Amino acid sequence: MAHRSGYGLEEVAEVAPGPLWFQLYHFNDEVTEILVTRAKAAGYKAICLTVDTPAPSPKERDVRNRFVRVPEVHWGRLRDRPDLIALRDVGVPDTADWNPSRYTGLTWSRLDWLRSLTGLPLVVKGIRTVEDAALCAEHGVDGIVVSNHRGRQLDSTRATIETLAAIAETVGDRMEVYFDSGVRRGLDVLKALALGARAVLVGRPVFWGLAINGEAGVRQMLEILRIEFDRSMAYCGRTSVAQIDRSLVTLPCQCWVGADPIPVSTVYSRPRLATQSFRRADHYIGILSLTEDAR
Repeated sequence: MAHRSGYGLEEVAEVAPGPLWFQLYHFNDEVTEILVTRAKAAGYKAICLTVDTPAPSPKERDVRNRFVRVPEVHWGRLRDRPDLIALRDVGVPDTADWNPSRYTGLTWSRLDWLRSLTGLPLVVKGIRTVEDAALCAEHGVDGIVVSNHRGRQLDSTRATIETLAAIAETVGDRMEVYFDSGVRRGLDVLKALALGARAVLVGRPVFWGLAINGEAGVRQMLEILRIEFDRSMAYCGRTSVAQIDRSLVTLPCQCWVGADPIPVSTVYSRPRLATQSFRRADHYIGILSLTEDAR
C-alpha cells in the first residue's frame, strides 16, 4: 500500500485478498510509529521503506499544472489525525507543494529502531549501488528493491537494470533482491530474473489498466505480462522460472562486476535475437540472447 494512499490502512486490509506491504516515507518519528504499528495491527506482512527521496523532487508536470495535494485525497491513512496532516514535514517528496522545515530522515543505525516498532520484515526501496546494498545486508535488512523511481527523482543516473546484476551477486545470498523501474513487458521480467532479481514490481501499467477498465483492466494488464513472460521463456528454451539464469542476457557495456566490456556491434553481429528494453534517454538498451536450442 502506498504511503500517500487516499484510503486508510485498515480499509485496504479489509478488501485486499493477498499479503500486503506498507510503503513508508519517513519524515517524522511520531507519524512513522503511528503508521507502522497500525499496519501491523491491520495484518500487513512487511514494511517497505523508500530511501531515495531525501529532498523535495516534484514532478515537473505537476509544477507546470500548479498541482497541489488535497488532504482528504492523499492522506487517507491519517484521516483521523488532521493535526498530523497539517505538519509541513509530513508529506511526499514528489508533490510540488511539499516544503519541509527540516528533514529528520533515518540513518543506518536507526533501522533497528524502525524494525523494533513492529518486528515485521523490513524491505528498503531505492537501492542503486553495491555499497548501499551491502550496508543494507550489514544492518539486517530482509530485502531490497533496486529502484530509481524510473529516473524521475534524479535523471541521468544509471538505469536500475545496469546495476542489478552487481547488486544481486553481492548480496543475493543474504537477502531477497527485487527490481522495479521501467518494467513494461513480460520480456522485461525475464531479463530482471536472469540478472538476479527474485521478483519485479510494476507501477504505471497498473494505473493504465485501472484507467481503462478498473479492476478488470488491472487483471488484463497482469495477464498480458504473464503471457509475454511465458512466451519469452519458450523462445529462450526455458520451461520453468528455476531455469532462468545469467546466460540469457548480454549487457552491451561493463555494467556489472567482473564483466568484460562488450561492444554493441559485437552483440548485434551474433546470430542471436536482440531486443531493446528499459530504454530511457541516455540509459540502458538490454540485449536478450537466445540459446542455441531455442534458435
